[in-house]
Amino acid sequence: MTSLRPWPIATIVLLTVLTACTQQQQSPQQLREKTAEATAEAKSDVKAMAEGVREGWNRNKPLDLNAASRDQLMSLPGMNAHDADRVIAGRPYDSAGDLETRHIVSKAEYDRIADQVTARR
Repeated sequence: MTSLRPWPIATIVLLTVLTACTQQQQSPQQLREKTAEATAEAKSDVKAMAEGVREGWNRNKPLDLNAASRDQLMSLPGMNAHDADRVIAGRPYDSAGDLETRHIVSKAEYDRIADQVTARR
């Protein structure tokens, strides 16, 4: 018959006691606060995910120069904040080509974005 050594058993008992002592009961207020924090974080994550999905769906569609936001315009290749502001200031457009003919952007800049923009009225 093998005898149990006291050290491994004592170590297990000590770890169990320490684990039980370090776990604290949370008050209802603490639980509400943690739940509120987790909910806010989840809401933020869902909102970011929805915006990403929306952007992905719209990425394959031409951007309407007459309705696009500054941020949407800045997502076009080579478009910076100043250019986006000029596009917005020049609205409305009858066609996407108005960007070039009205000297809002150069021919080279327009050629880069021509297949990504449209002008709906």
